[in-house]
Amino acid sequence: MSVQDRVAIVTGAARGIGAATAGLLAKGGAKVVVTDIEAALSEQVVADIRAGGGEAIALPCDISSVEACERLVADTLAHYGRVEILVNNAGICPRIPVDEMTEAMFDRMMSINLKPIFFLTRAACNAMKAQQFGRVVNVSSTGGRIGGVHNATVYSATKGGVLAMTKSLARHYAPWNILINAVAPGAVNTRMFESVGKESLEAYVDTVPLKRLAEAEEIAQAIVPLCSASMTWVTGATLDVNGGVVMV
Repeated sequence: MSVQDRVAIVTGAARGIGAATAGLLAKGGAKVVVTDIEAALSEQVVADIRAGGGEAIALPCDISSVEACERLVADTLAHYGRVEILVNNAGICPRIPVDEMTEAMFDRMMSINLKPIFFLTRAACNAMKAQQFGRVVNVSSTGGRIGGVHNATVYSATKGGVLAMTKSLARHYAPWNILINAVAPGAVNTRMFESVGKESLEAYVDTVPLKRLAEAEEIAQAIVPLCSASMTWVTGATLDVNGGVVMV
């Protein structure tokens, strides 16, 4: 699992799965760009990485903006001279019943969960083409596989879109040795799942063969191998990391 000296951008990296992935990449020797809309928390993740002997910088970014996505890649290139790994992890999951969903919230979820998968990936891959090497990992969800539960209908639609876009982009960028894959986590013990009530949470956990939520570090352990130079013959795939809820 070689990510030594690779330059990696991780979105949504201020906490949860993103922070865990940034930390694990740094432990493997990657130079990590920690990006999130929460600048102060991003700086703390960078401080933690540096305290452990790793290399990282924070570049705050609102990934719902195409211009900001393109600037993020440009700033990474200005600082490190290249980008070889992109982990599209950022996302939101407001739990809104179908009859209460507004157009504004629908559009916001699309602009954060799905739109950057195209525009940030395109910007990063255009930089990766010259070096004939790249690894992109898109974080989807079990909801993208089986549909939404606990008022996550639109969230699940965005995550299903992530899976379809992963396949399409993988085909498009394969000639440049850019491999693009997805990870579909189940319920993870992060802020995103805090809004689920205790009874609903217990009912969900009861459907999980391993009978517990995942920790963010467990999802990171699935993401990082897909970023590796030694992963050479896998593209357009989805790795299900859900404790056995979905078995494909």
